Amino acid sequence: MRRVKLTKQEKAVENALVQGEYVDVSKKEFDSIANAIALRRKDAVLNIRINSKDLHNIKRKAKKLGVKYQTFISEMLHRLAEV
Repeated sequence: MRRVKLTKQEKAVENALVQGEYVDVSKKEFDSIANAIALRRKDAVLNIRINSKDLHNIKRKAKKLGVKYQTFISEMLHRLAEV
């Protein structure tokens, strides 16, 4: 059998699963979670030009939050669009 090398994140999920940190959810709750994920699927591309200082500040804030800057920008645009 061929061994698969897991990433750090995959290994963390595997360890959590083995340790029983995950619990079963009802079909209704599972469907609700799956629907929420599907609604947040990114299916469009946007290219913009911004001031380099603004980009630097965005990257700094994203790093402070522990997320990638493009994910941070996407989330901010989503929140703005939902208002």
